[in-house]
Amino acid sequence: MSYRVGVDIGGTFADFCAFDEASGAIRTVKVLTTPDRPGQEVIDGLAAMEDRLGIAPADIGYFTHGTTVGVNALIMRRGIRLALFTTEHFCDVLELARLKMPDPYDLLSARPEPLVTRDLVFGVRERIRADGSVDTPLDRASLEAAVAAARARGAEGVVLSFLHAYRNPAHETEAAAILAEIDPDLHVFCSHAVRPMIREYERTSTAVIHGYLQPRVAAYLGALQEALRGIGVEPEPMVTKSNGGVMSAELGKTACVEMLLSGTAAGVMGAAYVAREAGMERVLSLDIGGTSADVAIIRGGVPGYGSAEVVGEFPIHVPSVSVTSIGEGGGSIARIDAAGMLRVGPDSAGSVPGPAAYCRGGTEPTITDAFVALGLLDLAALGYGMVAIDADKARAAIAPLAERLGRSVEETAEGIVGIAVSGMFREVSKLCSRRGVDVREFSLLAFGGGGPMMAALLARELGMAEVIVPPVPGVLSALGGLTADVRNDFTAVAYHELTSGMAPELHATVEVLTGRARRWITEEQRHAGEALYQAVAEMRYRGQSFEIDVALDIDALARGDVAPIAEAFHAEHRRLYGHADPHAPIQVIAISLIVTGHAPKPVLPRQAVEARDVAPGRTIEAYVDGARRPVGVFERAALTAGARFACPCVVTQDDTTVIVPPGFSGRVDTHGNLILRREETPHAH
Repeated sequence: MSYRVGVDIGGTFADFCAFDEASGAIRTVKVLTTPDRPGQEVIDGLAAMEDRLGIAPADIGYFTHGTTVGVNALIMRRGIRLALFTTEHFCDVLELARLKMPDPYDLLSARPEPLVTRDLVFGVRERIRADGSVDTPLDRASLEAAVAAARARGAEGVVLSFLHAYRNPAHETEAAAILAEIDPDLHVFCSHAVRPMIREYERTSTAVIHGYLQPRVAAYLGALQEALRGIGVEPEPMVTKSNGGVMSAELGKTACVEMLLSGTAAGVMGAAYVAREAGMERVLSLDIGGTSADVAIIRGGVPGYGSAEVVGEFPIHVPSVSVTSIGEGGGSIARIDAAGMLRVGPDSAGSVPGPAAYCRGGTEPTITDAFVALGLLDLAALGYGMVAIDADKARAAIAPLAERLGRSVEETAEGIVGIAVSGMFREVSKLCSRRGVDVREFSLLAFGGGGPMMAALLARELGMAEVIVPPVPGVLSALGGLTADVRNDFTAVAYHELTSGMAPELHATVEVLTGRARRWITEEQRHAGEALYQAVAEMRYRGQSFEIDVALDIDALARGDVAPIAEAFHAEHRRLYGHADPHAPIQVIAISLIVTGHAPKPVLPRQAVEARDVAPGRTIEAYVDGARRPVGVFERAALTAGARFACPCVVTQDDTTVIVPPGFSGRVDTHGNLILRREETPHAH
């Protein structure tokens, strides 16, 4: 017997999903996170799997893990003390950044303090020209002076980010060798090795984030490897990556920046897998956990990808699944601001102390407490019985806000939920406008512990016609780790005109990247199956400031025929911006080679459809849409394929609670997904 196990650690719960390779069954477990002891929840969860499901560590044949250790350390600024060495006279790169304010409409908006303060930035005498030639050789004396000053100020590591190192990394490589010679205990990170990109600030910022976090993440992964071996888990653990793939934990120790968004990416991959299996063409995924809400656009079962994301306060430029944080999570705290207005978030109660209703010491009102006070969430124990709900404590937490507002507890609770939904409405609308999509043409796929609670309310505001809730929405991110392939991106700067004369050089770059990718997947990842290689070019019209990604026709490039590539670029430019200029010269700025080694996928079981109307197991009275009204309560296990049920209702299950307001009808499809259909679908307002 062998199980493939996926683990995802969120702000409140750690989710475990076990796929039985023999029977195809999927079994799940949740445990509370242990923020004061990162990684302990993994051991606790595996113990719970053995106790509850009979799955012993020795039965695990594949283990993958999405972690928030890196992103949490970044948000809380708990990395190492770092110095930055730049080309002489270019020491202000982090302070200058892009000279933009985070929010131009906020008079008090300020850029975050860099992770490396100005007193720890040192210039080194050297200079590489933009064409890669050497202007000024690396001066060893200035490098030695810089490291002595950095050590005197308590630096534990150094990031080397020299001008034009993307084109010629020789000086960064030479400096790293000298630092290893004179100070072997110093952590050293080269910007060209982290992300060889053409923009100085973005390359430096990404390298700094990597260096800031890498020792912490490496220590965590090392401890995880040792703990798993200690309890009898034999396979090398894999970790999910920001780009939706997986890599070995051993490689993750030196490539931590690639797994910074692993948790959110795994959730999107799980949603894409569910959408693909169910034949859903256009889906907007909604992942709400304890601290945040994230959305992604999925077309044809494939999520979007990008290379520029914002994590906490900092931009990071690595290949990643395109996920946008749009709002608050179930643990987000409600408060009244100085102007007397009710606000929700961004502060969160997390797992400790958690919402007041969880009886773990929390006293501040959260979104979860609001649902409890409305009478919609105290119907069953949550998180596989890990959390018992106390409605009195939820009401007591909200009561001070209600008193200040001159409202009842129920009215205040509904206000808290409404403010959270309106914030999500605003951000989803902005996201869809930027991407040029009409949200009303999409279905909303809800997961995470809080997604099914709020999805129907959000869909109603957005004018979306359909909400989908998969069978195990609370652990979909863990399932996403099991569906992820082994994947990596290799990038090289090209900076050439797209002409037939440059085709051989562009093709040679693709060949070099393909060789690196082949070695990575066969030697470092030891992937035994087939691999897919895809080339993508970052292209622009000459004179433009930013690029768009276009798939490269490698066969055409090998023939020296660039016409199909140019046509593809014009078409993509026209799709994004509504126009193209077929006569303008085109530049290829960088080439990426994406290698994918396909992993076995769980097959979601199909149920025989038996069309029938299902009556609720019981009926409660809850405060919904401004009044107390009867609400049906269903158990998810009773809603099998073909079942139809009326709304408003609440559907209870081990890993989440589905809340459906009036105006929807529900049914269950052949995969066991709940399909909530709006009876009226007016335009979004």
